[in-house]
Amino acid sequence: MTSPDTTRQDTRKTTAPSSGTSASPPKAAHTGTVPRRVSGPPRWWDWVLVTDPGLGQLQAGWRTLVAMCTSLAVGYGMAEALGIPAMIGMMTAGMMGLMSAFAVAGNTWLQLARPILWMPFPYSAVLLLAAKLHHDRALEIGLDVVALALTFLLARYGPMALLTGMMLFNGLMVGIIVQLPPAMVGKVFAVALVSASAVLITRLLLCHPMPREDLLRTQRAFVVEARRLADTTVDALDPEARIDRVERRMNRSLRRLNMVTVTIDARLAQPEAATDPVVAELLHRHLFDAELALRGIAQAVRVLAAQSPPEELRQALAVGLLLARDTPPAEAGCLRPAVETIREQTEVILRDPHADPEAAECAALARRVADLLDSLAESLISWLTLGSQTCADRAAVPFQAAVALENNRIPGSAEPTRRALTARTQRGWQRVVPYVRAPLHAGVAAAVVCPIAEAVDPQRFYWGLVGVMITLFGTNTTHERLRKFGHRMAGTVVGAVIGVLLLRLIGHDHIYWTLAVIVLGLSFGAWGMQRAYALWVVGLVAALVQMYGLTTPDGDMNHLLGERLLDNGIGVLVATACAALIFPLSTRTVVREAEHGYVQAVQKLLTQVAARWERPDSPVRLRGAARAVDVALFQLAEVSRPLVRMPLGVRGRGPHHRMALLNTATAHARALAAAADVDIDLSPALSERIQLITETLTGSLRVLDHHLANGTAQGEWRRVGPLVREMQTALRPAARGPRAQRLQTALHELDALDTALAAYAEQRGLTVTSGTGLSGRPQSGAGRQHRAGAAPSGRGRRATQPAATATVARPDAGAAAPLVPVNGTVGCADHPAGCPARITVVNARGQRVAHTYTEAGRYRLGLRPGHHTLVVSAPGHSPRAESVTVATSQPRIQRDIRL
Repeated sequence: MTSPDTTRQDTRKTTAPSSGTSASPPKAAHTGTVPRRVSGPPRWWDWVLVTDPGLGQLQAGWRTLVAMCTSLAVGYGMAEALGIPAMIGMMTAGMMGLMSAFAVAGNTWLQLARPILWMPFPYSAVLLLAAKLHHDRALEIGLDVVALALTFLLARYGPMALLTGMMLFNGLMVGIIVQLPPAMVGKVFAVALVSASAVLITRLLLCHPMPREDLLRTQRAFVVEARRLADTTVDALDPEARIDRVERRMNRSLRRLNMVTVTIDARLAQPEAATDPVVAELLHRHLFDAELALRGIAQAVRVLAAQSPPEELRQALAVGLLLARDTPPAEAGCLRPAVETIREQTEVILRDPHADPEAAECAALARRVADLLDSLAESLISWLTLGSQTCADRAAVPFQAAVALENNRIPGSAEPTRRALTARTQRGWQRVVPYVRAPLHAGVAAAVVCPIAEAVDPQRFYWGLVGVMITLFGTNTTHERLRKFGHRMAGTVVGAVIGVLLLRLIGHDHIYWTLAVIVLGLSFGAWGMQRAYALWVVGLVAALVQMYGLTTPDGDMNHLLGERLLDNGIGVLVATACAALIFPLSTRTVVREAEHGYVQAVQKLLTQVAARWERPDSPVRLRGAARAVDVALFQLAEVSRPLVRMPLGVRGRGPHHRMALLNTATAHARALAAAADVDIDLSPALSERIQLITETLTGSLRVLDHHLANGTAQGEWRRVGPLVREMQTALRPAARGPRAQRLQTALHELDALDTALAAYAEQRGLTVTSGTGLSGRPQSGAGRQHRAGAAPSGRGRRATQPAATATVARPDAGAAAPLVPVNGTVGCADHPAGCPARITVVNARGQRVAHTYTEAGRYRLGLRPGHHTLVVSAPGHSPRAESVTVATSQPRIQRDIRL
């Protein structure tokens, strides 16, 4: 059924050396090779990479710390040299440092130098204007409103324009607060220019951008999260484990793994990463396949955990997964012995004619885990052997990222909002709406807030303007703005408490301690901003309290902070109301646009699958199309987040169920992309059947898209399951082989994708018909398909047991017997005196019963009688499994292990 002469080589073939080259390993090239720090053994700081892939948050905190220390020191020195008040010099220089840390990002020295050295010019120019308007309060406030609206207008014209608008607004605010004499503006400009130059020098020396290092750190995060997932699957196999807790950990790990791989894709597209496009495409494929294998392992283990596999099979699986966890990716080939052990256990069960059906089902799942471990090893080996070689395949296409990072993060609601706004403003005068919408929101809100804030406190009316600005920056829906309001209020209260406590602890006379708290507070806020906006507010308010303490008596501090909270809250609420009333774009509209984007991404994937099967030479990127589906799902999840998370029984199960269906559909889309990337050579009749399947499913997606956009149905969802099953039946007599098996897998994933999306369409109110096969007989598939997302049935499911019995341990053989000491040494050629290693013990039931670390190469364990497996892992070595049998008659056991 498949052609022996293919035009597109398998991925593993494109990365292997040609027959004419030497047998030495490929030379590590800067464009593709993953260094040892990516694939090395576990390290104590790995948890930081998992929580912050690429260390973007830590870099933001460090950048702020360096910039603020430099700017404040230079500002103080320049103030002393020029004879101006130290507070004015430090405030001006601090503004240069703060804005350079938050608003200036670049991966080259030129991208940093241009904006940082430009900042003093608009800032000082508007300072002079503010200095001449001290006696006209109405004009001052009016200019504040215009400056804020201008900032949002300039934001559409690139980073430099946005920075110019922000410096104009900040300069005007500082000029009003300080009431600077016009004669001092020139000296302030000198302070700003010198401090900006100093900040640039320190950033280049201490915070030099290294995009390739960021990419490597993100790849390391993938390795770390993959190890965590493997460790979680071992816990899932424990017959005494709490399935609900293990599943939560597994789902959390899978989400993080997906986020890391999407982030890697985005970093690969950065020009400064210096990654060859063809090598980047190969890296993208291998990581995609590795993630897919890990997801398949987690899914199979989840089903196995709900059943009662034989103990020998459970132990073999636990040992194999522990070896997978501890095997360095560069030595992934060492997983093969563990894979063979699992396969041997499954063959014993599957060949037994008297085997229990449930045991046979468990064996089939275990064999799938073994196959996926093998696939994972192959993907990791291919990833790490990428060097200076390029793909000679004429059908290969260069890498194209499915998403671009914004502030080192995957953008959420911004892209659906832009699309929705553009779609609604394509005619006549409405074309100007995308340009003036945000400036009008900011201008009208500022015009409303300023008189109210002026009435509350004339000296600090700008707090209301700050509330308007922070509300409209970085938010796209009403839900996001109200969530930001909650973060702002909570962060202000917590930061005020912390700031007051620190102020009372330090006092008013220790200026250096005060400056240290200010710098550390801003650095903490910069670090936490990408994690939660409230963390930034906590650090900011704690720093501001120290500044207020220099001029405000302790007795007035509570009143001052209360006014700040009130003005900020008014600004946020007024800005939210203006955004909801002026050229409104409801959250529901943005959600519909995100759904449209998801359906479009799935349609593109199906179009590329059809093109791949019809024309093998076509330049398609199936895995890239599947990654675009991932990104579309992430955007939909972001815009669909409820304002307040409530229990399912309170908010209803509809939205939760729909997102679960789309998660299931996305998983099948990934599997389809990997399985469908195969050359096929079918008869014309079978080719027409495949074309009919893809066209029918694509047509159903178009009907769903129209229904979501307009609320009216112009057709129905036609199930392709009957067509797929007829196709699978027609293919069974054809030639066997790996490509035939992959085609069968692709058809199965098409059927499963159709099942999940049909259920989603039905939830959205679209009519779903079972359809008919080519024979004309209706085939609903009832009895062989279960509801999308439902767990497979099976006897002995632990998930259905009462909670009271779920944690009851089945006693081990010899559980009441005393522990038998097991001692020994772990050595290797590099460490003859003793090798540092970690030892994990798995008993005959597949439970992880103990783990320890060696001290000076020696280890000590206490094990109960029975058969155990010791999994020994050490840096620089492949893990090793050693069997040991413990008997009650043995006073102690000595087991030395050589790596």
